[in-house]
Amino acid sequence: MTSVLARLGPGRYLLLAMAVLVADQWTKAAVLAALAPGDVRAYAPFFDLVLAFNRGAAFSLLADQPGWQHSFFVGLAVVVSAVIVWLLGRHRHETLFCSGLGLILGGAVGNLIDRLQIGAVVDFLSFHAGGWYWPAFNVADSAITLGAALVVLDSLRKPGVSKG
Repeated sequence: MTSVLARLGPGRYLLLAMAVLVADQWTKAAVLAALAPGDVRAYAPFFDLVLAFNRGAAFSLLADQPGWQHSFFVGLAVVVSAVIVWLLGRHRHETLFCSGLGLILGGAVGNLIDRLQIGAVVDFLSFHAGGWYWPAFNVADSAITLGAALVVLDSLRKPGVSKG
């Protein structure tokens, strides 16, 4: 199995990105089919499924702006995705770093598709405790967060080494 993955080179990280993208889009389609905007379905004392549309960035940052942010976030996702693909080719032997980038790429493209198709990102996972609610998020957001953590972990494991 390892030799098959090694022969794929940077393609294995693109497969990871594709898996994230498929899971993200599938879960969003399921939630869109099952819930109406504003619906809340409690599954645990700390977790609900909701249907929310985020026109901003993470945690609804800039969501209240008059609309310029849509083009900005679409452009940013395209540029970041291109840079990630370039980095995957350049650092293909750095497994942890490239795994993080693959997760980020899949999440970025998943949220980009939402922005292009409906003008906002579909969020549906809602965690809360003691009356405090974490902003709703989705599979793409989770992958981006995990991917960023892997990239940071990789950089901490190799002090003094530049990824440039």
